[in-house]
Amino acid sequence: MSVAPGWYVDPADPETRRYWDGEGWIGAPIPVDATPPDGPPPPEPEPAPEPTSPAATSTPATPDVPAAGTPSATVPQGSPSGWPGGGAAPHGPPPGWPGGPASSQGGPAWPTGDTPQGPPPGWPYPTWPGRPPAPRPHGMPLASFGARLGARLIDFGIVFLLNALVNGWFVWRYLQELSAPLDEFWRRVQSQDRTTDPLPAAGDQAGALVVTILLIATALWLAYEVPSMAASGQTFGKRLLRVRAVPVEADAPLGFGRALRRWNTLGLPTLLWYCCGLGLLLQLIDALSPLFDHPLRQALHDKRAQTVVVQLPRTPDDRANPPGETS
Repeated sequence: MSVAPGWYVDPADPETRRYWDGEGWIGAPIPVDATPPDGPPPPEPEPAPEPTSPAATSTPATPDVPAAGTPSATVPQGSPSGWPGGGAAPHGPPPGWPGGPASSQGGPAWPTGDTPQGPPPGWPYPTWPGRPPAPRPHGMPLASFGARLGARLIDFGIVFLLNALVNGWFVWRYLQELSAPLDEFWRRVQSQDRTTDPLPAAGDQAGALVVTILLIATALWLAYEVPSMAASGQTFGKRLLRVRAVPVEADAPLGFGRALRRWNTLGLPTLLWYCCGLGLLLQLIDALSPLFDHPLRQALHDKRAQTVVVQLPRTPDDRANPPGETS
């Protein structure tokens, strides 16, 4: 691939144009909407040499042992900033560009001399070679789906016990309202009665009792989860399995508003359980959504509240030195 000399949009700064001489970028950039001159830009004047003191000229240079407070090497003009070690830019394209050491595209050799700022016109930007590493929000690994599911099942068990204490009487009254159709249904099963007559209607208070039971169950779940998540990002189940919900932008408490938004997506569908199981279906989709989200493994309620669930380190050293890194 050979790129003809000319003025092109600078890949490193799309707001400017620079002149490509066939081997590298030369001259100063101009605005992208300006009319470029014909031919290459005029050569830039060489900077005047800095005056040196008599002591500096009489002392032999020691390039291998730099003086204190001075950099060990200088990045030459024309090389991108941030090369490893701050030294001279290596010749040849970076890994991932055509013709580079990590490229499988073949392509022409990179021009000799100082590496230009950005790829030549029409060349792709470098990409991460292989699979990128797993994100570590705020220095902590993401919690696995198994740990999140285990914590949620523990919390559901606690909320179920609370409902047994608070909602038990209403559930007993609801079963009494359903006793007539249930008894008739069981009698037909035992006697193998194939009649098509409708079952007796439930009691008059059955509908009101269903609404009351679901309202109490939703309120108990909200009271159990939202305050603890707002304060620490953890419920009892999350504490046992050492997982925590944190905001995407900072390692900080969620606050009541964010914790409430996070719970609403998963908790409010409880009120729709009586609609042919619609609420249970919505909650199942939300619970399984982290399996299909990449790279942060966010559930639908995490996306609404802009949170991520991380695995807490066992010791402070585990967070400072994650696996595969050394201090």
